[in-house]
Amino acid sequence: MARELKEVQGIIFKRQKYKEADLLAKIMTEKDGIITLVVKGALRPKSKLGAATLNFSYGDYVIYTSGQGLSNLRTFKEVKQFENLFNDLSKNAYASFILDLIDHAFIEYQPLGKYYSLAQFALNKINAGLDPEMITQIVQMQLLSAYGVQPQLKKCVICGKETGVFDYSIKLGGVICSDHFAKVNSRLHLLPKQTAILRTTGLVPFNRLGEIKISTENKKATRKVIDKIYRQTIDLNLKTKKFLDELKLFS
Repeated sequence: MARELKEVQGIIFKRQKYKEADLLAKIMTEKDGIITLVVKGALRPKSKLGAATLNFSYGDYVIYTSGQGLSNLRTFKEVKQFENLFNDLSKNAYASFILDLIDHAFIEYQPLGKYYSLAQFALNKINAGLDPEMITQIVQMQLLSAYGVQPQLKKCVICGKETGVFDYSIKLGGVICSDHFAKVNSRLHLLPKQTAILRTTGLVPFNRLGEIKISTENKKATRKVIDKIYRQTIDLNLKTKKFLDELKLFS
C-alpha cells in the first residue's frame, strides 16, 4: 500500500525509546484507530517533535503512513496537553490504565468510533478534577462490548423484568431480579444501590453524566465486581492496572 501524508487528530498515550535519538509514540485517533509513530530526533534537547508527543498531549498531527505498520510523524498543529494528568501521579495512573484498556481492545488502524469519544470524556473529566475512580468504572463497563462481552444490565436475564431490586451474576451475564434470588447461587449478593450503580455506569450515555457522588463503600464494592467481571471474562494482565492497584494501597 502506498504511503501518503495524512493529518490526524488524536491523543498521545505511550512512548518508548526507539533508536539513539528517536522514539516510538502511540496515538489514539477516532477514524484511523491506534497508530504507532516513529518520532525522529524526539529525544534531542529542545526537540519540538519530542515536546509535542509527551504523554497526554492532544491535537493535530501530520503523519506519513501506509495504513499499516509503523508511521512517521512529520509535523504537528496546535498541540495541547492534559496538564493535570501529566503532573498528578494518581490522575496519571487512572488515565494511563483507561487508555491502555482501550488500546488492548483494538488492533492498530481499527477505527475506534464512540470509544474515542469515551476516551476524550474520561481524560477531560479526570483532568478537571472529577472522581477518577468512578470515571474509570464507567469506562470499564462501557468498554466491555469492545471486548465482545455484553452484560445484560437493562432487564433481568431470567424473566426480563426491568424494575425492582436487582443483583448481579457473572455466570448468567447480567442482572437478576429479586424474584430469582433464592434460586441463583451465582449471584454476588450486592446491595441494591451497588447493582444500581453498575447498571447506571454501563447503560447511561457518558455524555449525559453529570457530577458523580458515591460513597467510598459502594465504590469499593462496584470496583471489586468490575475487576471480577474482567478477570473472569477477559484475559488481561495490564501493567497499568497493577500499578494503579498498588497506588490505591497507599492512598
